[in-house]
Amino acid sequence: MTLVLLVLVLVAVGLVAAVASGRITGGLGPATSSRPYVGLPEGPVVASDVDAVRFSLGLRGYRMDEVDAVLEKLRDEIRERDDELTAWRGAGE
Repeated sequence: MTLVLLVLVLVAVGLVAAVASGRITGGLGPATSSRPYVGLPEGPVVASDVDAVRFSLGLRGYRMDEVDAVLEKLRDEIRERDDELTAWRGAGE
């Protein structure tokens, strides 16, 4: 029994040494996401662009409720800005 345990320990140590030295390679492939990242478009941003933003989930990512709250406030501010600009442009004609 002791001989079997000694052989198993030697095999384990040999495998760890082979992996550490790079003689045995492998591992996980590149990270993938089931939900693509959709950021803000280039150029001027409108309120609907903020609605379309989607973040990928990560192990230690941001809290979704906090991100959603910030995006909602940003969307509302952009919508108010756009409404004011439209009103000013309409009043100037």
